[in-house]
Amino acid sequence: MTVDALTDVAGLRVGHATRSGDGWLTGTTVVLAPEGGAVAAVDVRGGGPGTKETDALDPRNMVQKIDALVLTGGSAYGLDAASGVMAWLEEQGRGVRVGRDPAHVVPVVPAACVFDLGRGGDFRARPDAGTGREAVEAAAASALGTRVPEGCVGAGTGAVAGQLKGGVGTASTVLGSGITVAALVVANAAGAVLDPETGVLYGEFFQGRVEYPQERVHEAARRRLAEAAAENAPPPLNTTLAVVATDADLSRAQAQKLAGTAHDGIARAVRPVHLLHDGDTVFALATGTHALDPAPRSFNDVLAAGADVVMRAIVRAVRAAEPVDGPGGAWPSYEELYGARPAR
Repeated sequence: MTVDALTDVAGLRVGHATRSGDGWLTGTTVVLAPEGGAVAAVDVRGGGPGTKETDALDPRNMVQKIDALVLTGGSAYGLDAASGVMAWLEEQGRGVRVGRDPAHVVPVVPAACVFDLGRGGDFRARPDAGTGREAVEAAAASALGTRVPEGCVGAGTGAVAGQLKGGVGTASTVLGSGITVAALVVANAAGAVLDPETGVLYGEFFQGRVEYPQERVHEAARRRLAEAAAENAPPPLNTTLAVVATDADLSRAQAQKLAGTAHDGIARAVRPVHLLHDGDTVFALATGTHALDPAPRSFNDVLAAGADVVMRAIVRAVRAAEPVDGPGGAWPSYEELYGARPAR
């Protein structure tokens, strides 16, 4: 049974640490790989990224597998959350062996951040090592294959997508070959996720699920968005983060190609994308439990699916987000403005 989430890739777990209220609107999300780690890669295309340990993922470099990824709020300050994850992994004896003693390991924990500083009202309220530890402990305590909380949780707590509230979203698919491809995103884009002329989410248009809102609903939504834009500070340094994962047995170079093509999913759901004020970053994970047919078509199917699940995850992040109106700003949610989409 699948749950349409990153955790459909067997062995992967997701944990959130969420901070809201009393000046806070931020958090951290950790993706925990199975014992033995996963092949990993990254592709950074935004003009203002905040990252840690991404150079280690270059296929030319030494590290073969990683044990965890960190997505976090707090801009560059929030990258400190990775320290808490490293400490937890060291206690488990997980990481790159650097000595004869099995306890002598150095966990490699790539991380990327989104800009959400001050959105809860306190500029100094941001994730730290304790937040990272809480998130990885939550991931480790979760059951395999469990549903992943979406919306204003973890690294998506303070996320904003254009003038709408953003958040965390996830999606998955199983290919005809039996290979699973899945994604988890933090939608925090400087660009818009909806067409201002129609109110339709760009990602839903690409899915062929266009349901145009009534004109009066759309006009009311446009007024509300204009009011929010006037009240809020300009949206600086935003970022969409994604983790695209598969159980296919990929090389590090193939994983890097998957991370690159998955950016197409962001481009379908956000316009414009990869701006100077974005830090758009996609990580790829491959657990290697499912053999990949050597025919090029088989890998092409994985690449195409990666972009599709990233796009769907962005739509789900925006759909799951809840509105925020506080000392740091006011951001309506898509469903507050346009209503929930009927289940299909």
